[in-house]
Amino acid sequence: MQHDVIIACDFKSAEDTFRFLDLFKDEERKPFLKIGMELFYAEGPAIVREIKRRGHRIFLDLKLHDIPNTVKKAMAVLSRLDVDMCNVHAAGTIEMMRAAREGLTREDGTRPLLIAVTQLTSTSEERMREELLIDASINDTIVKYAQNTRAAGLDGVVFSPLEAGMVHGACGEEFLTVTPGVRFADGDVADQVRVTTPARAREIGTRFAMVVSWNEWTTGEQPSVEVSKDIEPSVEHGDKYLKILKEEIRRFKSE
Repeated sequence: MQHDVIIACDFKSAEDTFRFLDLFKDEERKPFLKIGMELFYAEGPAIVREIKRRGHRIFLDLKLHDIPNTVKKAMAVLSRLDVDMCNVHAAGTIEMMRAAREGLTREDGTRPLLIAVTQLTSTSEERMREELLIDASINDTIVKYAQNTRAAGLDGVVFSPLEAGMVHGACGEEFLTVTPGVRFADGDVADQVRVTTPARAREIGTRFAMVVSWNEWTTGEQPSVEVSKDIEPSVEHGDKYLKILKEEIRRFKSE
């Protein structure tokens, strides 16, 4: 199965997002993008439609987690946006995940890829035990959630790239693995505690690796660049980001 990189579009407005996407206006193949809660809640479905119009594939990262009937109805709405991938929390149970898949499936039988979050990359085993009262190890929990996801008929799971090997071992090599917590070498990890680089993510079996967008890169990974999320990116800094990103994508997708 093909490997690819997904760029996290963690912006607060459409204006900031389109400024970032202009970096790719001359690229023949537009990159795969992740739209998360902040941007979707700020701009609504219109931002999804416009980015799709520009030729990008979209992972709509809203992590639905509610009673099965509510999730089913919400997924039916998201399905009409023509996104390429969306997700739920595996902790919502097999029943909820099955309902999500049912709601996402269109009348003609087609649907976007549907994946489930096992444990957030900000969750450590200590926090899981002390705050969530889960006594099983984080690795055992992730594998069990992944097995539940497969049993529900979903396409794959989201988890730290450090767990890719054991999930494929439990669920099969064709089970999709989508991993946040992927940072350029020597980059800042922010509040994520289980992270790796794109090259290492590929080595350990990740199918889709999510990397930082321009705003995270300038404010976190290159602290010497005096730019904030509220300041327009310069051509120089944008070109540098694009150069690094292209190389990381090339290395990740190469055999």
